[in-house]
Order: sequence, then structure tokens, then C-alpha cells
Amino acid sequence: MKALFALSLTTISFVFLIALSPTEPAAPFYEGKSIRIVVGAAAGGGYDTYARVIARHMGRHIPGNPSIVVENMAGAGSLIAANHTFKVAKPDGLTIGHFIGGLILQQVMGKPGIEFDGRKFVYLGVPAQDNTVLGIASNSGIVTPEQWLGSNTPLKFGGVGPGSAADDIPKVATATIGLPIQLVTGYKGTSLVRLAFNNGEVQGLANSWESFKSTWRRELETGELKIILQALPKRHAELPTVPLIVDYAKSAEAKTLIEVGIHNYGSTARPFVLPPGTAKDRVELLRKAFTATMSDPEFVADAKKAQLDLNPLTGQELEKIIASVYKLDGSLVEKLKAILK
Repeated sequence: MKALFALSLTTISFVFLIALSPTEPAAPFYEGKSIRIVVGAAAGGGYDTYARVIARHMGRHIPGNPSIVVENMAGAGSLIAANHTFKVAKPDGLTIGHFIGGLILQQVMGKPGIEFDGRKFVYLGVPAQDNTVLGIASNSGIVTPEQWLGSNTPLKFGGVGPGSAADDIPKVATATIGLPIQLVTGYKGTSLVRLAFNNGEVQGLANSWESFKSTWRRELETGELKIILQALPKRHAELPTVPLIVDYAKSAEAKTLIEVGIHNYGSTARPFVLPPGTAKDRVELLRKAFTATMSDPEFVADAKKAQLDLNPLTGQELEKIIASVYKLDGSLVEKLKAILK
């Protein structure tokens, strides 16, 4: 009788344990969720376009296949979005920030209003390393850099705020080679600079060649926009006859300032980041998904259709480059601070 009772208890316990044991693996965290990409620029510009193309494809590479939406949080040269990602967004893996990477150098130089520490963001990577060029209105009458350098009348360039290529590269070019530029800053994205250009409010812009090809296609095709200088260490394969800014540097110091303040900008220009403290397992999933997206044939075809160039860096690669920005020589930082103030 005792043996039968013991056997009955064992059977009941076994059945109870089976009932408690999962018959299927737990659903992935991202199943049924939505990821938000906070873009620090207005809709229609290069940052927005890259984010929206990535949003259409990255979810397929995340277990659970979450939807991904883009939210534009323009203002202060994308500083509002950067501060939001650092201070306000929950580190739950459901918010990705995308802002102007030049703000990292601005933090090193002590820019007021920065409430983030670039060393604490978690970096997913960049889709492209910017090849920044200077485009001017053909009706300005300027045909060559030499003619521009010899002009007494500065060209009005549209800017979006400190830390952006639109602002910082003209400032460095003016300080190092004497380009006559009057910066009109405060636009909430290059799409709005394009409207100002078409209305005759400004005559030029420092922008990535990739963004010009994608979002200024009409102006390029009609010849209204002329690419006159490249902010690169060597000429872009698609712009073999356009001179470099550094070609006109007349001193070693000018060349060094151009290297740090202009050439180094491209690699970190378009970071996709997570808030500090995001769980490591979710960081790993999203880093893998970002990298996989960059080589996804459907994404590549979509990017090509949007005239977006791809030259990605992984999160780990970007992290190392960002770390080097915080190790710049102090005297060089002070010189750049004076130029970019």
C-alpha cells in the first residue's frame, strides 16, 4: 500500500513538473515590439533618408522581427536628439539615436548645452563614411576655387549647427585657406537648406557627396549646383577633376588643422547609437542586425535606388575611432575651439 502511495506521489509530481516545463522556447524579446530611430534632423535630408532605408530592412535581422519607425527630432544641429538619446531614452534596446557625429568633437571642445558623454554611448555603426564636398550656386559666377579665393564678396553658406559638416567645415576652410564664406546657420536639416538655396537665401553648402547625390539630385542634374571643392584627403573617384581644400593650405599648421577638423569628420559623421547601459545581449543582437543589414541584398538595392552610397563601419570599429577623438592633443583642441566657436 505504501509503495503504491509513493508511486502515485511520484506520478503526480512528474505530471506537475511536465505542466510547469515549457513546451516551446520563450518568445524573443523583440517579438511584437517596435524600435524607434530618433533622427536629429528634419525629414527629407541625408540623415533622415539613411535612417528610413535602414528602418525598412533591419527588423528582418532581429529575432522576433520588430517593426522599426523613424521619429524626427530636429533642432540645435541635432543636439536635442543626442541629449535625448543619452538622458531620456530608456536603455531597453527599443531606442536608437542617429545624430551628427561631429558633436563628439564639440563635446571635447566644451560646447555649452551638451549633456552627453560620447564615450558612454553604445555604437551600432555607420552606414557610410561621409565624403564631404562644397557645393555652390552656379549663378554665383564663381567657376574655380582660385576665383573664389580672390573674391572680396563671401558666399552665403547654409548651416545646421556646430558639430555638423555644414558648419564646421566652412569654418575650418575659412580659417586655414581663407575661403570667403558667410555662414547662415540654424536650419533644422539640409533639406531646409536646400529650400533656402532654391529660394536664393543661401548660395552654398558643405554636405556629403552621398547626400548631395540623393537629396539634391535635381539641382545637380540641372547644373544649378556646382561641386567646387572636396573636403577629403584625396579626390573621390566620381569627382576626379574637383580640387581638394588641402591643396590650398600654405602651412604645416593649416594642413594639420584640415586633417583633424575636416578629413577626420567623415568616419564618425553618421553614428547609430544606443543609450548608455543598454543590456549587453540586446546590444549584441542589434549590432549583428545592423552589420547584417549593410550586406542585405534588398537593403543594398533600396539604398542604391535612393542614391545612397554605402561604406559602413561596425560598432566596434566606430567605438575605437570615437575613443581617439578624446585623446587629441590639448593645444590642437584649443586651436580648433577658436575656429569652431
